[in-house]
Amino acid sequence: MLAAERQARIVELIREQGSVQVDDLAHDLQVSTMTIRRDLEKLQEDNILERCHGGAVAKQEVTYADKSTSHKHEKVKLAARCVPLVSAGDNIYLDAGTTTYEIAKAIQNVPDIMVMTNDLEIAGLLKNSQAELLLCGGMVQKSTGSMLGYYATQMLEDFRFDIGFFGAASINEELEVFTPTVDKAFLKRKARQRCRKAYLVVDESKFGRQAVTKVNHLSDYTAVLTTRELTAEEKRKAEESDVRMIYV
Repeated sequence: MLAAERQARIVELIREQGSVQVDDLAHDLQVSTMTIRRDLEKLQEDNILERCHGGAVAKQEVTYADKSTSHKHEKVKLAARCVPLVSAGDNIYLDAGTTTYEIAKAIQNVPDIMVMTNDLEIAGLLKNSQAELLLCGGMVQKSTGSMLGYYATQMLEDFRFDIGFFGAASINEELEVFTPTVDKAFLKRKARQRCRKAYLVVDESKFGRQAVTKVNHLSDYTAVLTTRELTAEEKRKAEESDVRMIYV
């Protein structure tokens, strides 16, 4: 078994069980404990799991408070670049997250817009604006202030949006977009499908990392707005996949 296959299996077990033990993995995958420890170190570097005594546990989602102070200046710049993409009268979907919160602040005075979001913080901001506001209801993830699950996903079936702005937990070397939980991945995919135009808006810290659950690929978006200058290899892959990049 190749290292990539073995690590993918470890990620699968982490997702199913919440934690894994080095000795159990070595026995099940028929490799040495040293090999497993190297695999876990690599997966921890990729921000997928957290090492603990004798094994590893699933990476815990970063809280809203921690996210809001991370790369704040970049998020404000990205949000300002999103404003010209919005027109008066647009129906807009805003994904949950601190980058999209900054977008909400930047576009809230655009005339006659309707905004749907699954983010309680964004809803709290926009309830005092002139924008028409709809909440995508469902189970509330209290640590992040976002709503997700079956009811949130089903609600999107009845809507179509002119434009959507999305965030990501991480983007790996293959330019695939990842998020920490399966429920979030389902909701992001469904919302993306309901948008005539969809923009992924991410600061440079999101690249070169991998969370647990794949959402989609950069090529699935109308364009990707980012503060990161891609490497030569990333640019090659982006060009091959017809990814449109907007550098901020």
